[in-house]
Parts: sequence; C-alpha cells; structure tokens
Amino acid sequence: MKTNTINKKEIEKFSKMAEEWWDPTGKFKPLHKFNPIRISYIKNNIISSFKLDTSGNKPLKKVKILDIGCGGGLLSEPMSRLGAEVIGIDASNKNINVAKLHAKKNNLDIKYICSSPENLNTKIKFDVILNMEIIEHVEDVKIFLESCSKLLKKNGIMFVATLNKTLKSYLFAIIGAEYVLRWLPIGTHEWEKFVKPEDLIKLLKKYNFSLDSLDGMKFNIIKDEWKLSSDKSINYIGKFIKN
Repeated sequence: MKTNTINKKEIEKFSKMAEEWWDPTGKFKPLHKFNPIRISYIKNNIISSFKLDTSGNKPLKKVKILDIGCGGGLLSEPMSRLGAEVIGIDASNKNINVAKLHAKKNNLDIKYICSSPENLNTKIKFDVILNMEIIEHVEDVKIFLESCSKLLKKNGIMFVATLNKTLKSYLFAIIGAEYVLRWLPIGTHEWEKFVKPEDLIKLLKKYNFSLDSLDGMKFNIIKDEWKLSSDKSINYIGKFIKN
C-alpha cells in the first residue's frame, strides 16, 4: 500500500525553479497575479467563520495555519503579517530554504519544514489548512486528504484551490497558459491530475469534511487581475469545514 503522497517528478520540477519564487516577473509570475485574490478570500473567510476582531492590523492573531506545498512562502508570509501562527511545509528542500531565507530577511516568524502532510511530526491541531494549487501535483490524493484531516481541528477550515478536469481547463490552463501565452513552463500541469469539484467534495466527505462554499476564479485579461466568479470550469476554490 502506498503511504506517500510525494511525487518525485513534481518536486524536481519545482525545485529547479525555486530561486525564482519571489521574482514577480519570473516563472511564478502567474502565482504573484493570483495571490491578491487568494489572500483576500482566505482572510475574509477565516474572519467570518471564527468571528474574529478586525479592529487591529492583525485580524488573524493566534489562528494556527498550516500551508501545505508552501513553495517559497508566497501565502505563508501574508498570513503571518496578518497575525497568524504559520507553519509552511513543502516536499522540496530547495523551496523550504528559499522560504526560510525570505522570511528571515523580512523578520517574519514562520516555521518552515521540509515534509509532506502524512510525514509531518507535530502534535499541533491546526485551525486552518491551506491546500492551494497543490492537490494536482500529489501522488496519492486520498492519502493526502486523509492526512490533512488528521492535522485539522474539529470545526477547522480547509481551503482547496485547484483546476477542474474539463476540456476548457485543458485548452486554457495547459495549451493556453503553457504553450501559447507561455505564462507557465511547459509541463507544469498534467490534465489527468486535475480534479472535478464533485469528485473532491465526495472524497472529502469520507474524511469528515463538508463543503461550506465553492467559487470559480477567472482571469480578467483587460484588467490583468483575478476575480471570483460563478464559472468553475477552469480554476476553483473551495472552503471545507471538518465535522
């Protein structure tokens, strides 16, 4: 039985690009464009779910967040700045080293660990788990999600952002983004690994998660920014509550 969710090929792919995590014009440029909408979605949902005080500049104070597949820390850092206690994990050692260095440079207290969720040695139960653009890169989705469930508190929130498995996602996310527009290096995504929302919801039910909300995310070429949308045919983001 497989007990590992690490896909070595995927890790090597992102390790090669690790130096570029914080370059907004580099290979991770699409993620830099994506980040504002992800941050506001996560922040607003955490605040409303946990009924947090928003009067200060650190509304997420004392919220324990696990950022899985944290890369160079593009989401971990803003969450930390909002007051959250963040642990970022990634299976690529290179990514973790980049993230540690960048956090240190910015005086941010973030704990980064080279690990996958099933191998994470911690007694902490998290309030929030971030699974952003990671599920389509793991080896075994079932083990991955089961491990996430074990790490999350009862009534905790897990955010999952990924790509739908549709013809449109193949045309836009792979052919368009990788081959035509060259937004992403060729081979960044494999369409076979994309997950339909209904399959994700069904799978997460097995691990005690219920869907709270599901939104599409769409890129506005004219405004050069991402927006929440009712169209989930390419990118979507879900908020799940652990029962």
